[in-house]
Amino acid sequence: MEHSMIGVGREPFKASALSDNQLMKRKLLNMPLPAYTRRDVTSNLLRASAAAVIGKPALSALAQAPTRNPNQRNGGRGRIMERFRQQFRVPAMSAAISKNGQFVYDHAGGMADRQHLTQAQQGTLFRIADLSKPITAVTIFSLIETGKVNLTDKVFGPTGILGAKYGKSPYKPCVVDITLDHLLTHTAGGWAADSNDPMMHDSGWSQEKLITSTIENVPLTSTPGTQWAYSNFGYCLLGRVIEQVTGQSYEAYVQANILARCGITDTQIANNSERHRASNEVVYIGQYSEDPYKININRMDSTDGWIASSTQLVQLLNHVAGAPNIPALLKPDTIRAMTTPSPAYPQGDARYARGWMVSNNGAGSCWHSGSLPGSTSLMVHNPDGSCLAALCNTRTQPHQEMDTALYDMMYDLAQNVPA
Repeated sequence: MEHSMIGVGREPFKASALSDNQLMKRKLLNMPLPAYTRRDVTSNLLRASAAAVIGKPALSALAQAPTRNPNQRNGGRGRIMERFRQQFRVPAMSAAISKNGQFVYDHAGGMADRQHLTQAQQGTLFRIADLSKPITAVTIFSLIETGKVNLTDKVFGPTGILGAKYGKSPYKPCVVDITLDHLLTHTAGGWAADSNDPMMHDSGWSQEKLITSTIENVPLTSTPGTQWAYSNFGYCLLGRVIEQVTGQSYEAYVQANILARCGITDTQIANNSERHRASNEVVYIGQYSEDPYKININRMDSTDGWIASSTQLVQLLNHVAGAPNIPALLKPDTIRAMTTPSPAYPQGDARYARGWMVSNNGAGSCWHSGSLPGSTSLMVHNPDGSCLAALCNTRTQPHQEMDTALYDMMYDLAQNVPA
């Protein structure tokens, strides 16, 4: 392949460097944080530093791993998942790892539905939460490749893709200056995923009503492109851009033009209630008084709304930039653009690009993690071609501890892939 998913990677650390990586992780966890990041902002550096640990020595061990039956459960690896499940009271989870396009680990454990004693299987579907954002980003970049949109396209106003479909013209200051790139990079200038996150309020409202009300009543707090603030609402708007440009629903277009090309057939947007969940979907368990079924997950389609299996997420990762005998969804130049860090994101080893966190300014691993009431998720693509994904049907509070432990668990699993 001409170009890896995130550019030319550095030489992987040797396994003996594990202690050094752990020290680096601890250092990163104590770094000062900008005041304008997402809700529970510390999770970004927790995730970033932990993913850096995974991306270097751990999954490089997969380079020597022979292809084996992914259904064969190794005792050591089974115990790793079981320890994690017990520590965080996870009813069900799934995890998958591939190298050079071939699965070297693919397993699910626990009860998908405790009331009906339904065991989790490899094809069991979980809410993937924020992992929906890379799917939306890949879709936008596929539209860029076909010339249907550009990063510099305005979103609102007379020359915008959405025009005056939402809210009343004239718009509040700077709204008409928002571009697709601002939405992709979380630099639109407001609507942050904090305690006032529009996507987490007024759960009975339709998408149209929520977007209209937010545009009209919630002013931007900074000039677009100048500050980074993680925004679920921004990625909701990207879903509406996809619908406007393609003339199809967000879900239908992504299923037919992105997921189907990866051989993925039953990934879909979640329903809100337990009663209406998909036939092979887990039941979500809230901890610390959280209720997973009180959020309007269906309305969060393009930002947090997909359900999938870890197997399917690894399939997607393998197809985005291609792997041996797997055609790429996107061209190398497109992937460079997608994984180039936003200038507004603070300098550091891990930075946000366009739908992905990336290391080494886009030349290392790229990943995203996710967290919602009842959901914890992770997926990573490394420059050596290894990919991993993990999904859980619960989360703890504070959820950063579980987020980081999920990385550690996947690191341990990768180390236990037989050489």
